[in-house]
Amino acid sequence: MATMTRPAAARPAASATLNVRDLSVRYATRDGVVEALSRVNLDMKAGDFVVAIGASGCGKTTLLSCMAGFLTPSDGEILLDGAPVEGPGADRGVVFQKHALMPWLNVIDNVAFGPKMRGVGKDERYAIAREQLGLARALASDPEVLLMDEPLGALDALTREQVQELILDVWHRTGKMVFFITHSVEEAIFLATRLIVMTTRPGKIEKSYDLDFGRRYVQGMNARAVKASPDFIAMRERVLADIQHRD
Repeated sequence: MATMTRPAAARPAASATLNVRDLSVRYATRDGVVEALSRVNLDMKAGDFVVAIGASGCGKTTLLSCMAGFLTPSDGEILLDGAPVEGPGADRGVVFQKHALMPWLNVIDNVAFGPKMRGVGKDERYAIAREQLGLARALASDPEVLLMDEPLGALDALTREQVQELILDVWHRTGKMVFFITHSVEEAIFLATRLIVMTTRPGKIEKSYDLDFGRRYVQGMNARAVKASPDFIAMRERVLADIQHRD
């Protein structure tokens, strides 16, 4: 099986932790109070790549927004290195579904130059450039945790796979904690060191799986070989069954 050598992983800061404690979020609507999250508990440490998946409306983005400090929980708390999260901060980098780039600056042409020289088509190279700039913005302050809210949802299938590999390479080099949201089961299994499956409203963590498929990739295994392996396919079916509540 073909392998390739990748840069050595960075040594993560041993003290870096993120702890979600009995987190609940409720908000008022015209139809009454909605409970978006109910008593969610989650512990992360440096080097973890936690991926959240579940049906739409299960509270994934609500949980990420609380981690980022954009949303105040109704109950419970989030601790980063033991200190309460009480608002946005440079210790948390956020990559959004839509990349907040400066359209009046021509930075993207510089980022896209390398792929252009390799013969990559215009649409593909600009899609990759936007992802790289989104990651660069989020990493610029050297945050302890990277929060990514469905950043690959708008990409075509081929570019999406390439950027998955880019994200794993960045994670491997930096040793950052990552919390990542996706609706793609295959993407979730490929990226995660821990995969959490969330229930429909009120959102709770129903299942948690420790996985090593992304580590296989960063250790040199071909990405397609990882995704074609029997244990990867079996896990994909298992997680699909969890989401669809099949036995």
